[in-house]
Amino acid sequence: MNTGSRRLRRTVCTSLALTLPLVALAACGGGGGSGASAEEGSGKGTISVWAHQGQASEAAALQNAVKSFNSSQSAVKAELKLIPENDYTKTITATSASELPDVVEFDGPTMASFVYNSKLAPIDDYVSAKTLDNATDAIKAQGEIDGKHYGLGMFDSGLGVWGNKKLLDAAGVKYPTSVSDAWTAAEFTAALKALKAKDADGKVLDVSEQYGLASEWGTYGFSPVVWSAGGALLKDGKAEGALDSPQVVSAMKTFQSWKTDVDANTDGNAFAKGRVALSWVGNWTYPAYSEALGYDLVVLPLPDFGNGPKTGQGSWAWGIGAGTKNAKAAGAFLDYLLNDTNVGAMTKANGSVPATKSTLAKSELYKQGGPLQLFADQLAKPCGDRDISKSCVAVTRPVTAGYPTVTAKFSQAMNSIYSGTDPKSALEKAARSIDQDFSDNAGYKIP
Repeated sequence: MNTGSRRLRRTVCTSLALTLPLVALAACGGGGGSGASAEEGSGKGTISVWAHQGQASEAAALQNAVKSFNSSQSAVKAELKLIPENDYTKTITATSASELPDVVEFDGPTMASFVYNSKLAPIDDYVSAKTLDNATDAIKAQGEIDGKHYGLGMFDSGLGVWGNKKLLDAAGVKYPTSVSDAWTAAEFTAALKALKAKDADGKVLDVSEQYGLASEWGTYGFSPVVWSAGGALLKDGKAEGALDSPQVVSAMKTFQSWKTDVDANTDGNAFAKGRVALSWVGNWTYPAYSEALGYDLVVLPLPDFGNGPKTGQGSWAWGIGAGTKNAKAAGAFLDYLLNDTNVGAMTKANGSVPATKSTLAKSELYKQGGPLQLFADQLAKPCGDRDISKSCVAVTRPVTAGYPTVTAKFSQAMNSIYSGTDPKSALEKAARSIDQDFSDNAGYKIP
């Protein structure tokens, strides 16, 4: 793998929180639940902060934020510990609540498991109303359980279909420019057909197969097909009837039919090198894609399978350890971390969508009229993880301590479908496995 591909893979892991330990989380313990509450403390003294060590530019931005916080006042001193990304979630999982830091970063989809195991405390009483109000609705949806907020993020993520304008125009393909005029699945199929007629090998689509569909990418990247078909990974705590509905099966058959048009993209350069005209992936590929294509780069919403176009969302977030003795100081640090300066520096470092309203409005990439406005527009129409209506776009992965099982079984089904398995049988098998696990664990209910 070349250096550019390695850097891209690291960026994906950071932007999407594609941490492999997800599958181990559900069995962490018995589930003490939302009764966990931090001690307010004096609001003074030294606090510990844990974070994942992502890209060098991200680590530098975070280190600068901590240094700036410590020099901005004398009441609180934050001590930052960076833990390698591949070990990070496993480290939190293996650490008892009493040994966790005052401030803890976590991979968004893991939050409910940590709440379930009494490792995170609600932050509502410790961060300012201004900080909560300034958070985007989409990022708040990721961090909320039963009306309480357990985490807020500096950045968010989203999906789209990148297009090569030169190749699209050459094939006479008219493409959507906003969420409101997204291609239907049939129109997407027609576009592929038109592009194939002008392509030497007939491979005109990239779905980031190199990330692995049996991984978190399989869930993040393609659960929008389920949601756009009117289904859900979970509905009222059950997968059966939601994940394997006739509409979802039909949508997956359509998706499966596109594989013959897909470049396997083993080198990660199918789109950047002009081998394909369309790339189904996320905002994090913009730096490489814009450098390669320049003005020929366009971004489109994912296709609409009947319930409106959908995208995944969510990423790393920050919370307060349930065992802290100084939550007031921890909250003061989070207020500072989530200000415009720090969020701006972090999102400049990693290219992600700012997760605060004020920073988003000023972002050169994501503001109105910016080249990546589509991603901001999608996140401005959040669904949360339950009310997935036709009018909303950005869907939060299920906020449940059972998420590791959901993503493991769905991504396995996704990979099987992509490999040629009958979608109905693959989805029914996944739904049964998910529901059995939830039944065995009393629905992962948080007291």
